[in-house]
Amino acid sequence: MTSSRNRISKAVIPAAGLGTRFLPATKATPKEMLPVVDKPAIQYVVEEAVTAGLSDVLMVTGRNKRPLEDHFDRNYELEEVLRNKGDATKLTRVQESSDLATMHYVRQGDPKGLGHAVLCAEPHVGDEPFAVLLGDDLIDPRDPLLARMNAVRDEHGGSVIALMEVDPETIHLYGSASVSGTDDEDVVRVSGLVEKPSVADAPSNLAIIGRYVLDPAVFAVLRDTAPGRGGEIQLTDALQALAADPSLGGPVHGVVFRGRRYDTGDRGDYLRAIVRLACEREDLGPDFRDWLRAYVNKEM
Repeated sequence: MTSSRNRISKAVIPAAGLGTRFLPATKATPKEMLPVVDKPAIQYVVEEAVTAGLSDVLMVTGRNKRPLEDHFDRNYELEEVLRNKGDATKLTRVQESSDLATMHYVRQGDPKGLGHAVLCAEPHVGDEPFAVLLGDDLIDPRDPLLARMNAVRDEHGGSVIALMEVDPETIHLYGSASVSGTDDEDVVRVSGLVEKPSVADAPSNLAIIGRYVLDPAVFAVLRDTAPGRGGEIQLTDALQALAADPSLGGPVHGVVFRGRRYDTGDRGDYLRAIVRLACEREDLGPDFRDWLRAYVNKEM
């Protein structure tokens, strides 16, 4: 199978997880709707896709995820109240999410892993390359990772994954890549991938983070991918197959990201992300930084 070189226009966002690390907050509220300052985390992800030119967004959801659809839909009653009050600022902010992109939704059904969630997108994506954005990773808009990944795919074809150097002692929390260099400092050729290896077995300290630009050939590979770690269909295993045999629809390249990334999948990192983003806001930052500085000095 040859790699497709079509331009990318579609983004897939898996959002079927239960968010158990944030219980009880996520008992009735999807983890993707937890606020990061004053926007739900999922809106940052959709905004990133749109900024990269991907205005067709498919969200792969599960049970109790209806608030995601409501957030990106119109709320005519609320809009009318704000319009009658003459509150144009809040009206604009409410309408932002519903005007962002053309949104589509599909239910994953059984929670069979990230690879299965991506496979659920096949009827919508078809025979086109597409991007996958995981909601736990927020990429600062000043560091256009997805645009860089699209450019690498334009040059090399196949699939492109985002990689980030991590402390070798933490590599067991990620997928790890075996790589070789290219003529571009931030681009590597991927020869192997291992999902959550032990520290001793990790091929490198380059961790896969939640951004992928995938050739549609990945769907055929996923259909033949047996459940792996945790009894789930792992996207990493399918990408490993593509990297090992580029004739299936490869090659696989990686972009080594050295920009600003906010991890909202861990409670501590979620809080740190809120503080960092709030400090950088023009409307909140000055007062918040003053308060934070005084608080830290008092507690030390």
